[in-house]
Order: sequence, then C-alpha cells, then structure tokens
Amino acid sequence: MLRAYVLIALWEARPGLAGYDVTDAITFCFLTQGFIGPMQVFGGGLELSQRVRTGDIALDLVRPASLQMWSLADDLGRAAFLFLARSIPPTLAGAALFGIRWPSSAGTWAAFAVSMALGIVVSFALRYLIALASCWIVDDRGVQSLALAMTTFFSGMVLPLVIFPGWLGELARALPWAALVQVPADVFLGKADVAAALGFQVLWAAAILALGALVTRAARKKVVIQGG
Repeated sequence: MLRAYVLIALWEARPGLAGYDVTDAITFCFLTQGFIGPMQVFGGGLELSQRVRTGDIALDLVRPASLQMWSLADDLGRAAFLFLARSIPPTLAGAALFGIRWPSSAGTWAAFAVSMALGIVVSFALRYLIALASCWIVDDRGVQSLALAMTTFFSGMVLPLVIFPGWLGELARALPWAALVQVPADVFLGKADVAAALGFQVLWAAAILALGALVTRAARKKVVIQGG
C-alpha cells in the first residue's frame, strides 16, 4: 500500500509519465507484488546450492535425467502454487482498495498468461546459473546478493523501467531481468507490442537456458563438495 501511494504521488506530480496514468501505476504496483512469488524476484527457490554443500549434487549429476530440466519442472510446480497463494490475493486486495485496470479482451489475458509463464522460465534460468556457481565457489552468498540487487533494480520491481531516462532506460529494458516484471506488466496493461514482448522473453529464455546447459556440462567435470 505504501508503494502504491508513492507511485500515485509520482504520477499526480507528472501526469502521463511514460504513457502511464495513475490507474496504470497502481495496477503496476499490485501486479509486481504478485510477481514476487512465482518469479522468485528476491532469489532462491532452488535447492542446488544446498545440495552442493551436502554433496548430494554428485548423485544429481550422474542421473540420466537432465539436472536443468528436472529443476525447471520442480520450479514450475513451485511457481504454480505461489501464483495461487501469493499472486492472486495481493492483486485482488489492490483492486478492492485502490481499483486497478483489468485487460479488456480475452486475447490480452491469453498473452499475459503466456508472458507470465515465460517470465517464470527466464527467472528460473537466471537463478539456475547463480545456483550452479556453488560448484566452483565455496560460499555463494556474495553472488546471490549481487543477483538480488540486479534483479530488484533491473526487473522493474523498484520503479517501472519505462521511466528510466536515456541510455539507462534502454539498457534496463534490453536486459533479461525486464522479462520478469516489466514485460508481463506491460502486456497486462496493453502497453506492449505483444509479438515483440513475447519474442523478447523467448529469446532470453532460450539463450540463458542454453548457457545453463553448457555450465551444467562443465559442472560434471568440476564440483566442489563440502559434505562428502
């Protein structure tokens, strides 16, 4: 609620900023709160780092199943539960307290569902890479902290990326973190070219998953195991 009032004050001082109105800003606020759980915006959600520390990762790496795809399937299940438990309630609360803008067509709802699913995949791909760092470093807390700062700032969780000025805004909107929050929110609000938005997310999902597969292959040859 406090964040909503901050955005209301900003848009009342700057009406029409970045093509949003006050209702758009309020909607963005509560949508992004709803994204925190499924997108795991604040990091975590994977057990890989812990399994490296206990030594269980050695078993995971010799199994015939893909470690990356198994982890993705597990993460999608987590995201589906949190969508029901963590996304819907705050969005409905925002709608009841402030009023938000709902999509006006079934096509927009469908595009938003696809965009949110892709955002979850991009989020997983990024978090998977961070978790795999534990195979090379003893303590991954520094990497996790850096990832948290990058994700929070460049996803649109702090402020909508559309109000970032100049080259900073262009850079922020081109980075993969934008696929987690800003892009799905713009699709929901009808502010995005749907084909371009979904294509952006697909591109980053494919690229980071491919990188994750390469890093997984490297991890099979070098694993630092503290537990055994």
